[in-house]
Amino acid sequence: MSKSGSRSKKNTPEFFNSRLKKRSSSRFASFYVCLALIAITWLVFGQTLGHDFVDVDDHVYVYENPSITRGLSVDGVIGAFTHAHARNWHPLTTISHMLDCQLYGLKAGGHHFTNVLLHSVAVVLLFFVLRQMTGGPSRTGSIWQSAFVASLFAIHPLHVESVAWVSERKDVLSAVFFILMSKPMLVTLPFVLLLLDYWPVNRVRRQTSDVRNQRSGVSREPSARQRGYGDGAGSVVRGRIFKLIVEKIPLFALSAISCVATLLVQNQSAGAIEQLPFMWRLNNAVISYVAYIWQMFWPARLAAFYPHPNDQLPPWQVLLAIAFLIAVSLWAIHWRKERPYIFTGWFWYVGMLVPVIGLVQVGEQARADRYTYLPQIGLYVLIVWGITDLMAPIMMRNSGSRPVATGLRSVTRGSRGVRTNGPQGRGYKQFCAYP
Repeated sequence: MSKSGSRSKKNTPEFFNSRLKKRSSSRFASFYVCLALIAITWLVFGQTLGHDFVDVDDHVYVYENPSITRGLSVDGVIGAFTHAHARNWHPLTTISHMLDCQLYGLKAGGHHFTNVLLHSVAVVLLFFVLRQMTGGPSRTGSIWQSAFVASLFAIHPLHVESVAWVSERKDVLSAVFFILMSKPMLVTLPFVLLLLDYWPVNRVRRQTSDVRNQRSGVSREPSARQRGYGDGAGSVVRGRIFKLIVEKIPLFALSAISCVATLLVQNQSAGAIEQLPFMWRLNNAVISYVAYIWQMFWPARLAAFYPHPNDQLPPWQVLLAIAFLIAVSLWAIHWRKERPYIFTGWFWYVGMLVPVIGLVQVGEQARADRYTYLPQIGLYVLIVWGITDLMAPIMMRNSGSRPVATGLRSVTRGSRGVRTNGPQGRGYKQFCAYP
């Protein structure tokens, strides 16, 4: 068929009606996905509204802190920007705790309600951002892939600590602004934006076939976007990468300021643990990367505190963990063109954990479940898009919604197995996850 014939076909009323019907059905699908995501989030975490505060940091953050318990005030808001709060500098988190005290007083249920509400908003935002970046509302497959990622983020047991612990307000609050790409977890946002430029936003030009782009869920314009390949393709790509880095210099500057402020504030509460030899910290960091992945797949025996192993890690475990991390990184680099979601997902996980992996040790913990709250989104993306690739032949033989609906029911059933302990006193167990 000639190009003119193809264009005339696209201008017919039937073509526009079919496009409109497809877009309308996708919008309905997105609406029901949002309802399902909100439902499973509150099914799991709504029980925290009956929980009390805990004696781990909540007294410092909220109920024994006079600047917080008096509620919102001009002096309090100014102090949030000029003074540390619980050995941290996070003004918006401080103000949110003040607002809670203004609204609920010291009724712990209200403070938990805010945490769950913020987490729910972050879950829905994650779904919409992924859906838009990986294909838009007209791509049914993208909708369901984004829904799976958001559902994992919503109810994974490793996230109980971030949502069910009032003191971890900074996690859920920063997640909302991180996904909005406005007020992020400053240290890692520029790095994540660069990864998103690579995939799925696709601002770094890559020479991949249309078939491979469709299989990896990349939304691309026609071949005009691929112009520039040829003899000067390398210089075009290098120039594009340089431009993407330059435009994020202000964010990198904010990251540096945030790092310095955090180190200065926490230095006053530093203990002997910060004097651990660097090799001890490095070995623990390597093991922690692998441990978080294991806990993602097998979230059993979770704890509020994992003591630092000091020099007790067997060398063979460290070497095996290093080999694993190098192998997966090389695998991600190898598939960066044909499966760009592997590259973005893996290095999202690795890069976002750097500030909290323990190379700069603050506290006596080896690792913490709450540190995985945002980093593991990268692994969820890698896994969901990877499964989609593997199941592509099956999906083509079935309607797109049937296998996905089955999967969504599985997620809903799985959410029943995640619970948080009730308020049997102000102890660690109150916010531990028991899948």
